[in-house]
Amino acid sequence: MNNTVYYEAMDSAVNTWMMRRADLDPGGDVIGLARASSCEFLAPASFPEVLEVDIAVARLGTTAITWDLAILRQGASGREAPLAMGRFTHVFVDRKERRPVPIPAPIRAAVEAELHIGARQP
Repeated sequence: MNNTVYYEAMDSAVNTWMMRRADLDPGGDVIGLARASSCEFLAPASFPEVLEVDIAVARLGTTAITWDLAILRQGASGREAPLAMGRFTHVFVDRKERRPVPIPAPIRAAVEAELHIGARQP
């Protein structure tokens, strides 16, 4: 699979999680913009293999979240053998002004309740 597929999977997993678990409204007044991203490719995957993304949080700030992500083979029992490890930072901004705003309360609450916070190792 092309490296961009890994980035797309990570972005889609985080945004889907925020919409389903934290009431993110993609058309709302506050949006998350990617500020930085990285990915370490550890093992190959081939189409049409089904992959999963494990989501954790490396850092939860006032206006930004740094996501800690592992790309895994479908059904993997944990992060012991990731295909890739990625990170990206969302900065939450006012849609019109593009100025940082506090992380929306429903997103912060869902992250604190449901996700491991702090870097995890494979």
